[in-house]
Amino acid sequence: MSGGRSSRGDSASARQIVYGRNPVREALRGQRRVLRCWAGGSGAEGIDVAPEIQLQTVSPEELDRIAGSPDHQSIVCEVELFPYVDASDLLDDEQALIVALDQVQDPQNFGAICRSAECAGATGVVVPERRSVDVTAAVSKASAGAVEHLRIAHVRNLADYLAEARDRGAWIYGAEQGAAISYTQPDYSDRTVLVLGSEGKGLRPRVREACDQLVSLPVLGRIDSLNVSATAAVMLYEALRHRNESTG
Repeated sequence: MSGGRSSRGDSASARQIVYGRNPVREALRGQRRVLRCWAGGSGAEGIDVAPEIQLQTVSPEELDRIAGSPDHQSIVCEVELFPYVDASDLLDDEQALIVALDQVQDPQNFGAICRSAECAGATGVVVPERRSVDVTAAVSKASAGAVEHLRIAHVRNLADYLAEARDRGAWIYGAEQGAAISYTQPDYSDRTVLVLGSEGKGLRPRVREACDQLVSLPVLGRIDSLNVSATAAVMLYEALRHRNESTG
């Protein structure tokens, strides 16, 4: 099951922008090459830009233009395209903990999920090639740069990937509002894939059917569901808690 796209070229089409202090700091010590940086005023203070990387001082208006956003915190870098990995490789670890997202399209949600996954020590994140957000400058900003240290894979068909994961010994737990099984009940000790659906529609039927169990989080207030990124964080840390207790 091929993970897909990785670019190492220096052509303009093989580059991306990263902006904001944390995303730039993490890009500078992450998995892809930083090509050049722009800063305004004291924007580069406290950020270790290697001497071989061109650093140019520009106006706030120019930074807005380069970043395509006013949220750059006076520092912007040009980097290589994000190096997506092969999704099958994420399953090699016998205790792999993978987050699979079914057509999550909001950059803020995707970035927040990536931040939680990286902090919780997840093996990686899997997203479909179509109708899902890619790693962009906005996603990097929302993740506070966590994407620079996280393995992320594309798959052509998420349901097929989940079937492959099951064949390789993984347990597949899908988050669904109203499911009878609490998210605290599964055994997350072995290979585990946590599946979360899109912001509006949840899990698609084929993806839902590919799960071993559907689990839910309690909702006791007047709002009927949690944001997908909040759900991901809760499930990741429940899996981490379970694993820590089972090895302690």
